[in-house]
Amino acid sequence: MPVQRLNHAVLYVRDVARSVAFYGEALGFRQIGGFPGASFLQAPGSTNDHDLALFEVGAAAGPSPAGRTSVGLYHLAWEVDTLEELERISTRLAGLGALTGASDHSTTKAIYARDPDGLEFEVCWIVPAEFLDEDILAARTTIGRLDLAKEKERFGARTRGGVGVSTPAAAG
Repeated sequence: MPVQRLNHAVLYVRDVARSVAFYGEALGFRQIGGFPGASFLQAPGSTNDHDLALFEVGAAAGPSPAGRTSVGLYHLAWEVDTLEELERISTRLAGLGALTGASDHSTTKAIYARDPDGLEFEVCWIVPAEFLDEDILAARTTIGRLDLAKEKERFGARTRGGVGVSTPAAAG
């Protein structure tokens, strides 16, 4: 059987309480368990046991050199159901000073942010398979500026995203 999707991610953080508060405020994650130095969080609407685990390594931990001087994880990408939700989260992340950018990847519309430890993550909306046309598919390898107002007009602010589907073959 092939892998279906990512079930959860585990991050090393300097301060678990600070990270729990951030992911709760920024993305609505709720703590569902843990023990000293560790916390398990669940995303709103998730049926996973947990979506994010956080393990504390302490305030003296240095920044991750991944992508600069070592190999390592670049970022995680969380999906949202609608462009309206993507815009709401974008506004919230901007208010927290965490928003770092936004991109149009043709089949996905994405915003980027950093958590309190500088770990990058993405929040994205996936174009539903029924909207995928030759122009969208041909532009998959390009990265453009995200214009959320234009995308909401084009696809609808409350249109449910493709939920893991970004190619016509995957939708069938």
